[in-house]
Amino acid sequence: MKLYAHPFSSYCQKVLTALYENGIPFELQLLAPGNEQAVAEHAALWPLKRMPVLVDEGRTVMEASIIIEYLGLYHPGPVRLLPEDPRAALDVRLMDRFFDNYIMTPMQKIVSDRIRSAENRDPHGVNEARKLLDTAYRWLDQTMADREWAAGDTFSLADCAAAPALFYADWAHPIDEAWSNVHGYRRRLLARPSFARAVDEARPYRSLFPLGAPDRD
Repeated sequence: MKLYAHPFSSYCQKVLTALYENGIPFELQLLAPGNEQAVAEHAALWPLKRMPVLVDEGRTVMEASIIIEYLGLYHPGPVRLLPEDPRAALDVRLMDRFFDNYIMTPMQKIVSDRIRSAENRDPHGVNEARKLLDTAYRWLDQTMADREWAAGDTFSLADCAAAPALFYADWAHPIDEAWSNVHGYRRRLLARPSFARAVDEARPYRSLFPLGAPDRD
């Protein structure tokens, strides 16, 4: 099984956390300058050139959430990341969408804007992204008041989404100290061995963070 990815990518870390959570063996195809063969293979597999992409026995699987669900179906491990009960699974999928759409997406807006040349930057869009993050942090703080993990007491797909989203979002737009439940949840995610491994593997690439990686985490 091959995973076309980069360790510093938030969506790649989402899938890496799921793989490490269940000890699923795979071969990393690093999408980086100097590895032109992997880059070319990735473009042929998925012309949109988004990562990660999983290839398993001739089947190509795209999109991080779908890859994690695929792993649960075809390579199940001791940690079930999507509940068998469809009602419980719906809650997990809701939180997965929350972290991707309302934490990860505005965070990436702030980061990608910094990469642009000064004349092409979008200060209004960045300001709106920061407002969205503040609203999302506030909602999440209330939601996590009586939860250990995103959808309850069990680590799930939603937490695989939350880990890199909150990790980088706090770098791009710091979580206010008032949101203690969010900070506590972020600390639990960083202490989870599967995500801690993904974070450690990405450390050599921290200089790539356009806003400048803080000296923490």
